Amino acid sequence: MDNALWTLYARPALITVGEVLAIIVPLLVAVAYLTYAERKIIALSQLRKGPNVVGPFGLLQPFADGLKLFLKETVIPSGASPVVFVIAPILTFTLALIAWAVIPFAPGAVVANINVGILYLFAVSSLGVYGIIIAGWASNSRYAFLGALRSAAQMVSYEVASGFVLVTVLLCAGSLNLTDIVLAQRHVWFVVPLLPMFVVFYVSGLAETNRVPFDLPEGESELVAGYFVEYSAMTFALFYLGEYANIILISGMASVLFLGGWLPPAPVVPFTWIPGPLWFALKAALLAFGFLWVRTTFPRFRYDQLMRLGWKVFLPLSLGWVFLTAAVLMGTGWLPGHG
Repeated sequence: MDNALWTLYARPALITVGEVLAIIVPLLVAVAYLTYAERKIIALSQLRKGPNVVGPFGLLQPFADGLKLFLKETVIPSGASPVVFVIAPILTFTLALIAWAVIPFAPGAVVANINVGILYLFAVSSLGVYGIIIAGWASNSRYAFLGALRSAAQMVSYEVASGFVLVTVLLCAGSLNLTDIVLAQRHVWFVVPLLPMFVVFYVSGLAETNRVPFDLPEGESELVAGYFVEYSAMTFALFYLGEYANIILISGMASVLFLGGWLPPAPVVPFTWIPGPLWFALKAALLAFGFLWVRTTFPRFRYDQLMRLGWKVFLPLSLGWVFLTAAVLMGTGWLPGHG
């Protein structure tokens, strides 16, 4: 009986916990060092050194920052709703982690290989707006609340275009399963026929993560720091880490949907020697670098420019590309499962 219980319950549970830790631990390390990479890249673009004191080349700076924030006192404003105030950053950070459950790193290397993986990703990424709205409301601050409203409007606006981008990918792959989407790119990555959609998805990712040039919710000149202006210590750190975790998530999603995930650029010997997970990591790292590079290059948009780009440019373009993709696939007989 004990062996049966172990086989039925304990062993699968331990395997699942091991798989979760195998993803979350490297992800947390990657988030920590993405903050380090950003500071170094910005420093290089501004001809200064960046972190260079704590550890060799400043490599221990992320751990020093984490320790400092962990030891600082968490201040909750007297007029705030304390429970909701604390829940908001936890929700934001948690959603950035659980989305990785369906991301495949290699054939079979995925925690949950569900058939509706892309819908799961879209649902989880859409829920991220709630953490920001809750934070702005619970802070009992006009600045924080205005920043939360800005963020909600911005994220919803660009999620609409992202949804149509996902539809074009689904039309080409014929499946909602992310592993099947990667395997559908064996001959050609989707970034080639769907290049405009890749650009729309990537720029929308910048907007949904509130990154420059779409960091209107933070607007330091008029909002001080936006929806998290009242946060400090670890609650602030969770928002900060959640933003960088979402950057890595968007980069991972883009590499799976458009860049062939773990597939090499070509089936030639030098490329096939590199393992699939490393290809996935390299593609995600390259896309994450783009987030950092854009921050050092472009100024902040005005809010009317941001909304015009989302509703008057990206939405018509992505919707039109859905019809164009469907027409081409139907006309050529290439639509997966058709005929």
